[in-house]
Amino acid sequence: MTRLTALLFSIIAPSLMGVAVIIALTTGNDTLRPILLAAAIGFVAALPASWLVAKRLA
Repeated sequence: MTRLTALLFSIIAPSLMGVAVIIALTTGNDTLRPILLAAAIGFVAALPASWLVAKRLA
């Protein structure tokens, strides 16, 4: 299950990070700090999301 979670994390994390950065940019936050914060939020959100998806698949 850990291996599946890691594999899914490598797909889910960039997706969520990209979505968060796009949301930050469309709301007018176009400086470095909000973009990095949005990417960090996407990275952290991908951890439980990957685990939940792996749990449903296994």
